Amino acid sequence: MLIVSLVAASLAALLHLYIFVMESFLWTTPRVRATFGITDDVQAEHTKPLAYNQGFYNLFLAIVTIVGVVLVAGGAGGAGSAFEASAAGTALLVAGTGSMLAAALVLLFSDRTKARAALTQGFFPLVALVTLLISSY
Repeated sequence: MLIVSLVAASLAALLHLYIFVMESFLWTTPRVRATFGITDDVQAEHTKPLAYNQGFYNLFLAIVTIVGVVLVAGGAGGAGSAFEASAAGTALLVAGTGSMLAAALVLLFSDRTKARAALTQGFFPLVALVTLLISSY
């Protein structure tokens, strides 16, 4: 189950890296505008600074999660005992995927029309957290 958790966490991180690129660098392109429901150029330009900032939140969540995956998968890796690396990695996995799942729930409950996006954003973090919990027993 730990492998399933690490794969799901990695997929969640990859998705959040993709979201980072869309929000921070591709915000005004037609495809990304359609994805986020931005209807015109003025709206896209007006919201561009907010999207840029939000994209970096997604990047930071992805980084935390990937570092957690690396620490758990790699054991000690010269960073002390295997237990210390695993404990730190587990903490980072829970922080990263837990925050991703929480953000998906906020999106879902704040705007029901975004349910598909929230489910997409929250599925892999949920799988990672549940399988991590199961693997700890």
